[in-house]
Amino acid sequence: MKKVIFVLMLVFVVIMAGSTDLLAQCAMCKATIKDNVESGQGIGQGLNKGILYLMSVPYIIGSFIAFFWYKNSKKNSEKQQLLDKIKSKFAK
Repeated sequence: MKKVIFVLMLVFVVIMAGSTDLLAQCAMCKATIKDNVESGQGIGQGLNKGILYLMSVPYIIGSFIAFFWYKNSKKNSEKQQLLDKIKSKFAK
């Protein structure tokens, strides 16, 4: 188990060390969008809608998972209550 954790940590460190170039792109995008908005081009609104879309997808997926989890747990609870009633009738 310790070897697995060590390997996972090593992979994580390697991935994080290799992702320094990705952080540089944020400043470039920000500068490009700022220039486009100041010059009157409509790229900024499209980017904002894209960000909102990307932000909403995990919440929607999480909501579906929570709904089905709740529905399944309610069904299991009803089954358990029915089994308890049956057990109590036969226990007498």
